[in-house]
Amino acid sequence: MTTPPPVRVDRLVTSGTFSLDGGTWEVDNNVWLVGDDSEVYVIDAAHDAEAIARAVGDRRLLGILCTHGHDDHIDAAPDLADRTGAPILLHPDDEVLWRMRHPDRKPDGSLADGDVLTVAGTELRVLHTPGHSPGAVCLHAPALTTVFSGDTLFNGGPGATGRSYSSFPTIIESIRERLLSLPPETVVRTGHGDPTTIGDEAPHLEEWIARGH
Repeated sequence: MTTPPPVRVDRLVTSGTFSLDGGTWEVDNNVWLVGDDSEVYVIDAAHDAEAIARAVGDRRLLGILCTHGHDDHIDAAPDLADRTGAPILLHPDDEVLWRMRHPDRKPDGSLADGDVLTVAGTELRVLHTPGHSPGAVCLHAPALTTVFSGDTLFNGGPGATGRSYSSFPTIIESIRERLLSLPPETVVRTGHGDPTTIGDEAPHLEEWIARGH
């Protein structure tokens, strides 16, 4: 009996801009691919649909999962969907942000708290973690001991909450209730920058609250 290839996580870093509230900033984004040699999900189709399509290769793209609706995380999603036929999934609370970038194209489906997506026999569980944006989600893969945090939790603290549609108290509650309750060895694969672990971040919660941003 042949053992199927194991599920794996690949990271592609793409570069572009993030625009909101009248400002524009240069950013590097992490695009995560979760799957095996035959099927895969893309988490956050940022900036470069062609590069993401190359990383997908000849695998079946099951879906394009958006951790939130900021333009740097969704700008390449329609192009990638058109290339592959894969659906774009977004929490409906972030459709207001989506429409700022793609007014003439709606997501194909929604992500809701408690949803379970499966790729290569591995579950991705949707955690609604508002704060950075109203519809921000994280994707927890218990079998991989990892969580894809988008811009909710970084190496060093919470995501930014100083712009429209964000809330510092809300992101702190999301992190406390939904993320810091995960096993401490859980690897946090972030939307930008280097990964961290729940165990490395959890001791700093009160420091973040005192800092207030």
